Amino acid sequence: MKLFKPTLVAVALMTLMGCQEENKESTAVVDTEIQKQEANTSGLETEIQKQAYGLGASIGMFTQRNLEQQSEMGLSLDQSIIIRGFTDSLAGKSIIEKEEIQALMMNLEQTMKAKQQEVTAAGAEKALAEGATFLAENAKKEGVQVTESGIQYIVLSEGKGEKPTATDRVKVNYKGTFINGEEFDSSKKPITFGLNQVIPGWTEGVQLMAVGSKFKFTIPSNLAYGANGRPGMPGNSVLEFEIELLEIVKPAEPAKVGHKESE
Repeated sequence: MKLFKPTLVAVALMTLMGCQEENKESTAVVDTEIQKQEANTSGLETEIQKQAYGLGASIGMFTQRNLEQQSEMGLSLDQSIIIRGFTDSLAGKSIIEKEEIQALMMNLEQTMKAKQQEVTAAGAEKALAEGATFLAENAKKEGVQVTESGIQYIVLSEGKGEKPTATDRVKVNYKGTFINGEEFDSSKKPITFGLNQVIPGWTEGVQLMAVGSKFKFTIPSNLAYGANGRPGMPGNSVLEFEIELLEIVKPAEPAKVGHKESE
């Protein structure tokens, strides 16, 4: 969930207000434009009209996303009042001064940050409890093996190739899911990376695999993204990955220079 940024809305509104202060005929201009739009069936006959509509639509979509996020966090703003504030400022007749609007927006942003922190903390606490329960139950399943660090894995297919080291580069296919089965990431096509450049659970787990193998790993949160999580992922999340090890990518041989074969 993205952090709400009301300051961007405020900037848009303040810009519109500033433009209207420079053009005192605002009300007449707005009324005239509305009449023109009503006289035109589509109202979007020219490129500049479409651009104007697009600007309004983009502000509306941005605001709608934020309203949905606010509602999810238990803070609802009256949409009709938002529209009133927008149209009033556009017409140059806002009933609140710019300085007070700026202060109000700063307060709203602080409120949203506090709500976001509450939601994040609650999500991390819930994920911690659910993860502990899941790990305890999953460890009892047939075929599941558990490493000393707590990684759980099951061999889906066993390859015959070499096993990588922590400093090797590997090529893999993978799919990552939450413990509820929801997919959050996948390679789509083979990718190559250094085993020392990924989460600890991957660094340790992939070293257990021979080339050609496919394992399913259940990785505790402390060996994944930890207490902070990442965007779209609660802190303390236990994660599952199906990984297919395709290749250990060896460094290219350095080119020989200054050597000439005798004829």
